[in-house]
Amino acid sequence: MEDEKKFEKLEPIRVKALDDILGVPFKVLDDGFVRVVDYLGSDESIVQAARVSYGKGTKQISQDRGLIRYLLRHRHTTPFEMCEIKLHIRIPMDAWRQWIRHRTANVNEYSTRYSLAIESAQTTNPDQWRMQSSDNKQGSSGFFDLEQGQKMSDDEKFLHEKAREIYDNRVAQGVAREQARKDLPLSTYTEAYWKIDLHNLLHFLELRMEKNAQLEIREYANVIGREIVKRWAPIAWEAFEEYALKSKEFSGFELELLSLLANSKGDEAKIKAGEFGWLKYKEEKLTFNMERWEFENKMKDLKIEIPW
Repeated sequence: MEDEKKFEKLEPIRVKALDDILGVPFKVLDDGFVRVVDYLGSDESIVQAARVSYGKGTKQISQDRGLIRYLLRHRHTTPFEMCEIKLHIRIPMDAWRQWIRHRTANVNEYSTRYSLAIESAQTTNPDQWRMQSSDNKQGSSGFFDLEQGQKMSDDEKFLHEKAREIYDNRVAQGVAREQARKDLPLSTYTEAYWKIDLHNLLHFLELRMEKNAQLEIREYANVIGREIVKRWAPIAWEAFEEYALKSKEFSGFELELLSLLANSKGDEAKIKAGEFGWLKYKEEKLTFNMERWEFENKMKDLKIEIPW
């Protein structure tokens, strides 16, 4: 009986909720999409892999949900690598440049050396032109008014149409596609197959679903997380939301400040922040400090008043 169990056939793991949307495109932006091509594993695979590594007689956590939450909470990441997913994405090239920096996936992108460039470019509505943030050099803050936005959208349309016209003319004249494409705007859509394991996908989502991530790539991350991963591995997704998306991470110094603020010792917290180099002034105006700015945002979320 023991040998029979040892050599029993294991059935492939399928997830009906994900099978139901295989190949179905989820629209993103004006002409982009994400869809699942294939996948391997599920919540069950995470548990299966973790319990193999524990060995016989060491299952202190009896329920799958408790085990997955324990693994994610304590950053035991290997079992999450037992799950993989392959996505087909259509995305503007400027957002793709950020995406492709995550080097933990297998990628095959549409080639404009061999094929004609996709005849689509991301457009911006007049009310969606964002202003550069005065605090964060990487971010935006607020929107231009409709009159200014309409002018920018009109200019964008002219640029897209002219760039495509020049590209098409070059191709028609026999210019090599690898050279004809060089003046296409970064708003031009590209497509790719992207395969990644669940551990690295969750890391991608943690960075790209964050509220300070660029809006365009955040739109894709939200669809992948809430429409795909939530169906694929719902227990892992629940734990990820709890311990990553909805949590706060504090440095040792930040915890020290937080303790002072929580105990109504704002003056002491201000002195310590100054000693730490956070409070520097130029012409009586507090200069920007990224680390301090991040701490201030955490305090805003916690509704704790900053003493400086």
